[in-house]
Formats: sequence, structure tokens, C-alpha cells
Amino acid sequence: MTELIFPEGFLWGAATAAYQIEGAWNEDGKGESIWDHFTHAPYFTEVPANGDVACDSYHRLDEDLALLKTLGAKTYRFSLAWTRILPEGTGRVNPKGFEYYDRLVDGLLGAGIVPNCTLYHWDFPQALMARGGWANRDSLQWFTDYARLAFDRLGDRVKMWATFNEPWCTAFLGFGNGHHAPGICDYTRAYQVVHHLLLAHGQTVQLYRQGGYPGEIGIVLNIGHYIPASQSQADIDATWRAYEEAASLWLMPIYTGEYPSEFMEWIGYHRPVIQAGDMEAIHQPVDFLGINYYQTHLVSHSVNGGINKLESPTISESGYGRTEMGWGIYPSGLGAVLLDVHQKYQPAKMFVTENGTALIDTPDASGQVADWGRINYLRNHLRSVHTAIKAGAPVKGYYYWSLMDNFEWAWGYRPRFGLVRVDFESLKRSPKESFRWYSQAIARNGFDA
Repeated sequence: MTELIFPEGFLWGAATAAYQIEGAWNEDGKGESIWDHFTHAPYFTEVPANGDVACDSYHRLDEDLALLKTLGAKTYRFSLAWTRILPEGTGRVNPKGFEYYDRLVDGLLGAGIVPNCTLYHWDFPQALMARGGWANRDSLQWFTDYARLAFDRLGDRVKMWATFNEPWCTAFLGFGNGHHAPGICDYTRAYQVVHHLLLAHGQTVQLYRQGGYPGEIGIVLNIGHYIPASQSQADIDATWRAYEEAASLWLMPIYTGEYPSEFMEWIGYHRPVIQAGDMEAIHQPVDFLGINYYQTHLVSHSVNGGINKLESPTISESGYGRTEMGWGIYPSGLGAVLLDVHQKYQPAKMFVTENGTALIDTPDASGQVADWGRINYLRNHLRSVHTAIKAGAPVKGYYYWSLMDNFEWAWGYRPRFGLVRVDFESLKRSPKESFRWYSQAIARNGFDA
């Protein structure tokens, strides 16, 4: 059996997001977010569900920190709830919010775990959404004001920052097709949101540099692997459009200061308004790039396929099944994405900031979950990461999604991604078999392939 050992100093971790685990949605002065608003309305989630309680990590922080310590995690990726700090999105600061994040950061450091903080993981303030949200150019100032507060309060202890998590989802699921909060269906507005998110990212990186904060800053993008369904020109072109929207639309402005010109021509009237100096502001050197990978897509041209005229179902690699959500499992796609980004953009550092699977996790009579499918998923995706590193990709760490079962957005509580099972009635946490396997891999800095 081959033993795969990762480079010395490789950061092994797990990831979560504020709205998905914290709960306490209106406690201790927290304001309403767009996800609070969205999930409190009928019919917007698969079944009636919301993050009002979620995993109740706000009240069970010590328990969750103990789980991370038991896991042996080297790093923990979490996000701040904007409205826990600024209830109205701007203006008045809520001291209780920062007190919670002080406890979180200090608890991580006390356990020898590196905090990796995401400023924005989708929970925009509802008070600012009423003023247009990310489609309003004023959102740039709103966000950088919030970021400055976070840097000033936590920047002495948090040395890894991401501006945004999966901005593609914010723009296209939130403003394009309405599947996510705020539930708007307007692709012209969605592409303007793309530009404002990138510009807010660039201005925040500038702010971080100017402030002299002692750490690193980057961004987290969700990038899938795309394969044409045939060698027809129509399918090849459709695959190009899928890739351009998911990858080039974000990476090119950050790393080259330009949007992909042919794709901008393709979207035509939906192109965003760009002001003088915008592209220079976006084009800021970042210390690292986070990549979230879940799916490989088989792409074909379809006249009924929305703005990009395509269909892109997920596919499984030969010998692999599908997740509980019906997503294909394609481990080599992760390595392909890492190498593609490395070869085209040469990021200084890369992290796999999310990768994981939802399975039907049925506990036995004692409450234990023998999730061998998740262990196989982990082993095979980590093998793909190891292969990419050997080929030259500067991957410095891996975060499994997620530490615990949580609120999975419009799907509610059905999909279970966690290394730890959460009973959403009692909120009891129970480490799964995958937790134990991953803990051993962390301790060894590798595993038997």
C-alpha cells in the first residue's frame, strides 16, 4: 500500500460559515440578514427551515472548539456575521458581536489552531439590501467600513483573511436566478453585482495593505471542472462559456486587471457599468487563493439553457457513485482545477478551502455513524490534491466541508456534510467515523492511499 505524505507545514483543517452554524439570529443585538429575511418567508427553502438556531454554535462555542482540538485541526475556517457586528450594516457597532468573535479567535489560538476568517459568506445586512444591496455601488463603502472594523479588532490575532466566499453564488444564485437570498431574478443586475463584488474585494485588499495588518489576505472562489459532452463545436463553445463564467470572470480581473473580452461580448447588454480606475482597483496582489471544489460538469449546448445556452449536469468518475444530493463524484477534477489555475495564473499560494460530500448518515443504536463513503471521498480527493502538489501546484492546505452537519441554505437540514453528526432536536454532537479517519490523517500528515 502506498503512503502519501504531504509537505511539511501543510495546514489541515475544517470549514464552517456563520449563518450555517451560529444560530442566535436575533440575540445580543444582532441585526437581520438577507438569509434571515429569505428563510422566514414561505416556499424559499426545500422544506420550511431557517438558521434561527442552526447548530447553536453561538451558545456552544466551547464544545465546538473542543471538537476541533480533538480532531487535531491545524487551522479552522469560519466567517463573521456582518449583522452581529453592525446590526444595520453600517454605523452603530454591537459590542456583543465582537465579544463572541474574540472568544472564538482566542479559543482557537489557545488550542494551537490557525484562524482563517472570511469576511463575507453570503449573510448581507437586510437593512442595506433595502437600499439595493450589492447592486448599489455604495456597497463598496459599506463593505470596506465593515472590513476595517474587523481588521482593527481581530487583525492582531487573525493572520489569514478572505474577503469573499464563492462570489459566483452571491451574484448568480442570489441576483441571477433567485435560488439564494435575496431571491432576485435579474441577470443584468447579477453581472453588475459581479463587478461590485470584485471591486469591493480589491478595495478591501488595498485597505488591508495600507493598514499594515500583520497577516495575509485572499479570496475564495468556487470553481468546477468542465468537460464537453462531445467534440462538436457547439458543445466545446458551451464548455468554454461555462468555464469563463465560473473561473475567468473572477480570476482574470484579479490576476490580470481585465475581464475576459469575448465572454463580455457574449453577455452583451448584461455587461456591467465599469468606471475609470475600477479595473486597477480590482487588480491587487493577493497572498493566497482559496478554491472550493465539489463538482465536475458534462457540458452541452442547449438553446433552452439560460443566458449561456448550455446544460451542465454533474458527472461521476468511473467507479464512483453520487452524493445524497445527486451530485456526481469526480475526484480527479479537483486536481485538474488546481493545476489549471496554477498554470494560468501562478497564484503564490493555494488552499482547498472547501471540499466535502453529503451522505445519508444513519446512526446505529449507539448513535455512531460509520460513514465509509465519506472516508473514501476524502481519501480520493486528497490523493488528487497530492498529485497536483507533485505536479507543481502550490497547495498549502485543505479544509474539509464541513466540521459538522449544519444548515445547508435552500436545502435546509437534509444534506449532511459534517465530520460530526448534529442531532438538530437535541443539538448533540457525535463525531463520525470520518472524523476519526481525518484526525489520523492530520496526525500523520498523510494516509495510506
